[in-house]
Amino acid sequence: MTEVTPTPQRPNPPLPLEEAQRRLMALAPELPIEDRATAECLGLYLAAPLSALRTQPAADVSAMDGYALRIADLPGPWQVIGESAAGRPFAGTVGPGEAARISTGALVPAGADMVLIQEDAAREGQALTLTGTPPVPPARHIRPAGMDFRNGDTLMAPGTKIGAAQIALALTAGHARLPVRRPVELAVIDGGDELAAPGAELAAHQLPASNSAMLAALAAQHPVRITRIGPVPDRLEALMAAFEAARGADLIVTSGGASVGDHDLVRPALAELGADLAFWRVAIKPGKPLLVARRGSQVILGLPGNPAAAFVTGFLFLLPLIRAALGAEAPMPRPIPAVLGEDMPAGGSRMEFLRAVWDGGTVTLDGLQDSGALSSLARANALVVRPAHAPAASAGQSVPVYLL
Repeated sequence: MTEVTPTPQRPNPPLPLEEAQRRLMALAPELPIEDRATAECLGLYLAAPLSALRTQPAADVSAMDGYALRIADLPGPWQVIGESAAGRPFAGTVGPGEAARISTGALVPAGADMVLIQEDAAREGQALTLTGTPPVPPARHIRPAGMDFRNGDTLMAPGTKIGAAQIALALTAGHARLPVRRPVELAVIDGGDELAAPGAELAAHQLPASNSAMLAALAAQHPVRITRIGPVPDRLEALMAAFEAARGADLIVTSGGASVGDHDLVRPALAELGADLAFWRVAIKPGKPLLVARRGSQVILGLPGNPAAAFVTGFLFLLPLIRAALGAEAPMPRPIPAVLGEDMPAGGSRMEFLRAVWDGGTVTLDGLQDSGALSSLARANALVVRPAHAPAASAGQSVPVYLL
């Protein structure tokens, strides 16, 4: 009987970027919701709709410094009978021929329906006269009750990122605490026999470990608690131990070891630990050998070892995954149009992300695009997106750009 040698199975073709990102977003862990002091929610995402608990302004207030009076009494003169200051309203009523001194943010007194700014008035003692032009319309300098929002209005949707303005809005709307998902627990594993601790004396075959610090710094723009592990040598047991040390993390990101070389051990280590491979390889340049796996609710993201490839895939996959875990309504980055400052040759068979400098209008490609080059990465503040098989483009054409 003739023995038949099985034909080796070829790996599935690399996934298109959008499909890989869609699959990754579907794996994002659902972090628990907690109530936090509003002032401590910077960078987190709202986990429930936010409605106003009060009306703002609660009553008519002045938008300017001046005098509160009655429109019917124009063009004056008036007798000043008191003052309304922010936090100290005038207790009386403004009657015919009367005015009250008023400051910005102060309640408009009863009876008054206009604010005459101080630049358009002259005062001697308690006598007030018109010297300029009354406001048009007459109520121009009054902020009416509810101008900003009213009690019960929905102010923010779930998934809204909480920045400085959102903190101020929530507090003004009466919310001392907000429901948010807790910060992400992220473990960053650096692997490779060639890596040495930063600052160590190096042999010719070594280089300082920098990817884990770079990825941690990239992730730190979001609310994350980061644990760095490594450098881990290229031994299966060592890498498995690193994964076990990171078992409590929500997300693990590795750099290097996700390809198919003899020393690329991320896939074998995850298989030994019982993790499920979600997908491997994405049709982008740089960054093709990208791996995503899941162990329980934990998501493992294996990025390439070349630093520019690790950065680009971190930007396109790690950051959206963090935002999705935090509950962001729109976790994916969005490109903007920019004008090419020079001609660009035709693209290859994969979607490309080219390091470039954007000056606010024009974008210029860096001359060094090798995936191992850090100097061009440090110079760049943008990535030009070039679709697979894109034709050559001329200076002056618009191209999509991600700002870094």
